[in-house]
Amino acid sequence: MEPDLTSATPTPLNRLRREWREKRPTFGAIATIPSIPTVQIMARSGLDWIIVDLEHGPIDLTSAHAMITATAGTPCVPLARIAANEPWLAKAPMDIGALGINFPMICNRTDAEKAVRSLRYPPKGDRFWGPFHAPFRWGVSMGDYMAAADDDMICMITIEHADAVERIDEIMATPGIDVAVIGPGDLATSINKRGQIDDPDVQTLMKRAEEGILKSGVPIGGVARTAEQANAMIDRGYLALALGFDWSLFQRGIADAFKGIKR
Repeated sequence: MEPDLTSATPTPLNRLRREWREKRPTFGAIATIPSIPTVQIMARSGLDWIIVDLEHGPIDLTSAHAMITATAGTPCVPLARIAANEPWLAKAPMDIGALGINFPMICNRTDAEKAVRSLRYPPKGDRFWGPFHAPFRWGVSMGDYMAAADDDMICMITIEHADAVERIDEIMATPGIDVAVIGPGDLATSINKRGQIDDPDVQTLMKRAEEGILKSGVPIGGVARTAEQANAMIDRGYLALALGFDWSLFQRGIADAFKGIKR
């Protein structure tokens, strides 16, 4: 049976852009463990979005497909983080149901333009056709998926290198970026201060990146390690806050369970 490529007026599948347009903060986490039950728990625990990590963890595309599918029946929006800013790496996660891609190491406008074009079909971009499984995840026809795809896909770029901070204005002037997040770990690593996120030099870079993103009007995202930090970031205008990784959230939960117990 041939796929139905006709469509009525498309209904957006992705609510994140609307939330950010209305200046509502959203909260997410990064899934690094190739586990369906883990994602099911996370998606049903109040998170607005989950990033399936295809950059650093042991997740392959088969696991990613299952994890994306595991968000079904919840308001949680599945995104995917890829290992490099390459269109061929972004293609499959979208075609299996991710509604956005987190691009790492965006350091200049050329990088940003490449990321934006990876997500949209011609003439807006360079995405190839082949979303065989995404329509099944979202319960829509192939035609409806195709009609809404350009607007549904979130282009999330990561500012995580000192070079990116130097070029933050040209990066943020790129049309089509939906949210820009600051990656403190790699930002520190880029100036030879691995693990020293609170170092004054790292904090200076983060502040400069923050100012450049906020000035552009593009929604800003970052990592909030505590409730106090999250509230302070929201007050400064952050709209996409990552509360941690799956493993770090587990660690914190177990540590909290031990509090007050005589060992």
